[in-house]
Amino acid sequence: MKFKIIIFLVFLISACTPQLTTLNKKESYSATGFAYVYNDKDFIEKIIQGKMNNEKFQISHQNLKTGTLLKISNPKNNESIILKNIKRIRYPDFYKVLITKAAAEKLDLDINLPILEIIEVKKNKSFIAEEAKMFKEEKNISSKAPVASVQISNISKKAKRKKIKKTDHVYILLGSFYSIDTAKFLKKRINKDIQDFDINKLMIQKKNNKKTLVISGPYSSINSLKNDYIKLRAFGFEDLDIFLNE
Repeated sequence: MKFKIIIFLVFLISACTPQLTTLNKKESYSATGFAYVYNDKDFIEKIIQGKMNNEKFQISHQNLKTGTLLKISNPKNNESIILKNIKRIRYPDFYKVLITKAAAEKLDLDINLPILEIIEVKKNKSFIAEEAKMFKEEKNISSKAPVASVQISNISKKAKRKKIKKTDHVYILLGSFYSIDTAKFLKKRINKDIQDFDINKLMIQKKNNKKTLVISGPYSSINSLKNDYIKLRAFGFEDLDIFLNE
């Protein structure tokens, strides 16, 4: 979660809600949240400001440079795939990334709760030159063909195991603090300043002596989470991370 802690401390002290910057370009990008699965109807209706090919493994992040390598993982089954950001397509801010149907199916995403972990991959650390160059051929890749330019981890060729049905719950991570007093102060501010926010959803979780989390949840549907997410963004948070079954 790219939460600007210095700006946020100023925000707490001054009792205001500044507009935070989006990404720290000096650090590798990482986030957890929902994927927007592309469809032509949303493109036609201009909900998505760009076209993709649903038969290919494609990904778009609207705030990262074209060509950025991104590893996306399904935390429910640990399936992962690395793709190049094809272009910066505008999509609703609630979502972390835009992917094609082929990529979603490869990761076996739950369309009702399409949660992903996203990590920027540095070429000089994670790829040799030849592997990086192979991404130039990705426009010719069919989702049904062997994939040379896409690195896939933990894809089992064995028969799928029987899935145990369970209710998935997701949580929003508002921040991680050294002081529990700061966490309590944040909870109090949200209760006071965000209208119609259910304070019973806010939890303070002390991990250790140096780490205290403020979490909102649980949510069992993407719609209920989206409402609170939008309220928190309007309050001053940015790039809020989302976790599954904390």
